[in-house]
Amino acid sequence: MSDPLRYHRDGRLSDPARAWDVPMVPLLCEACDWRYLAPAGSAMARPVDAGAPAICPHCAAPAVVMLDPQEAHFPYATAPELAVPFAVSTEAIDRRVEAFAEGIPYPPEDLTPAILRQRLQRLYLPMWLVDSDVEARWQAEVGFDYKVVSHQERYADGAGWQSKEVQEERVRWEPRVGKLARRYDNVPAPALGQHAQLSRALGTHEVDDGKPYRPELVEGALVRAPDRDPEAAWPDAEVGVRQRAVQECRSAAQADHIRDFRWSPRYAAQHWTLMLLPVYATYYRDDDGVPQRVLLNGETGKLYGAKRGSLARAGRVSMIIGIIAAVIFMLGLVLALLGAVAPPLLILGILGVILGLAIGVGAVIPLARVWAFNHRQAKGPERPGE
Repeated sequence: MSDPLRYHRDGRLSDPARAWDVPMVPLLCEACDWRYLAPAGSAMARPVDAGAPAICPHCAAPAVVMLDPQEAHFPYATAPELAVPFAVSTEAIDRRVEAFAEGIPYPPEDLTPAILRQRLQRLYLPMWLVDSDVEARWQAEVGFDYKVVSHQERYADGAGWQSKEVQEERVRWEPRVGKLARRYDNVPAPALGQHAQLSRALGTHEVDDGKPYRPELVEGALVRAPDRDPEAAWPDAEVGVRQRAVQECRSAAQADHIRDFRWSPRYAAQHWTLMLLPVYATYYRDDDGVPQRVLLNGETGKLYGAKRGSLARAGRVSMIIGIIAAVIFMLGLVLALLGAVAPPLLILGILGVILGLAIGVGAVIPLARVWAFNHRQAKGPERPGE
């Protein structure tokens, strides 16, 4: 395990160069209040007076500024023990973006794989890992699978009574009690208040895929600083410890199932470190120029993004359809007027007028589709991290 968490009691950043084996500077998004760490000298880590603020991977606002390390309040700025590596290829990202855009009627022109790839940022989200000694007395019911063979009698016309063998799966439950003394390592617990929402949107990461931290892993990346302390995260970690204990007790009893597990644990020698989870962040701009973020799980490629159809594109399509409808309608009127001297043209003219009116009514369909789609999205579930 790496060294325990190092932080000042007043919340100031604690020697990030020594902790991360590379100089790290604190950043703040002034729009959404997300706090980051970034390698010194990176494109994101620049003073406010050195140019326009950087784009925030969380809210996509150009509001990320560098803070004074001596004044920044980042209580848990120690380097992580483990990091799950980025594993999604550029081709896989393009496929997922294309599928994402295909689900939007008339997507904005800014929503293309090339543009989103150009704006792609690597982002690490934090997760706590805790090691803990556990001693407990436990009791539970353990179950053992077994099969019961029986016979069913059926009467068939012409064949008389017939017997059929039937096998049933059953579970035999037995009480067990015991003592447990274990040390459980790397039990995960959320380090962000928004962890649950982000996990629902992006799916989970495989904690077992974590690799030992190396300084080069954070080059060109942002690291979201924890906003949840170990004391607040412990109830979640305790659930994970209990789950491991339940499975160990089931295995020790050589049982197939376990239920009604009860125990009285005592915890000792707890040790907390961090793990980094990879996420890609990018964005596209809607018709109003407002950035809409898109996030991808950096391990699995699962994509989440705010979907907005383009009323401008739909309006251009509606205009083209409307022009075609007007031309057909006017041509129908002309033919209908000529029908006074050439009766066969009257029928063609009436058909042209009807067809023009029908196409004209259909011209509003693209706009209606986009408006209804955007309205549904606006009423949808809360976006993760907000």
